[in-house]
Amino acid sequence: MNYSENGEQYHIGLRQGDVGEYVILPGDPKRCKKIAEYFDEPKLVADKREFTTYTGYLNGVKVSVTSTGIGGPSASIALEELVNVGAKNFIRVGTCGGIETSVKGGDIVIATGAIRMEGTSREYAPIEFPAVANLDITNALVQSAKNLGFEYHTGIVQCKDSFYGQHNPDKMPVNYELLNKWEAWKRLGCLASEMESAALFIVGSFLKVKVGSVFLAVANQEREKQGLENPVVHDTDKAIKTAIEAIKILIKE
Repeated sequence: MNYSENGEQYHIGLRQGDVGEYVILPGDPKRCKKIAEYFDEPKLVADKREFTTYTGYLNGVKVSVTSTGIGGPSASIALEELVNVGAKNFIRVGTCGGIETSVKGGDIVIATGAIRMEGTSREYAPIEFPAVANLDITNALVQSAKNLGFEYHTGIVQCKDSFYGQHNPDKMPVNYELLNKWEAWKRLGCLASEMESAALFIVGSFLKVKVGSVFLAVANQEREKQGLENPVVHDTDKAIKTAIEAIKILIKE
């Protein structure tokens, strides 16, 4: 079945030519306007379901921002349909909760890979196949964070489907699995927990496009448990600036 009408993608409401080859992917539709303000000549091109898209220019090159909603299922839909209309390079921009105690609220986390503790990626690839960020995009994000002077971390993030499974695991019927695996992620040096990268990295591998991820750490529940200073930061501007600067680096290269 063809899920497009008159060339318009079924869920995201976009056609060929509506977006650039570089697309930033926040979760929250309300964050798109804030990100688009960094573009030259930004225009709202679609607003359908959880998928809001603005397109403009950076250094003379057409770029876009499309929201994906929360979690892997809607993120994978956005990625599939954006690729259908010509996008090729993607940076997920969002928030995460720290796990490794070196990660503090307000820090930047750049994912090199993701733990596939979610469902979407399993419908694309066997669990043995790793969810890995594209190296070119990851390197650009690291260079960007350095250029901007931000405190940043690179490494593995954990992806899950249940927000409350992370924050209230004790009350869940499967607490035995959630608590034991959380301990494993800590012992393996996992940096943070979020919800989209595993699906995006796997779908990106399948579709032969480049995907990377950058996050603002909102807080760190492990620091709180240990009585360490635990700043809580909600302003995503540092993560957005890191993504914008990274795209400029990629365009220049």
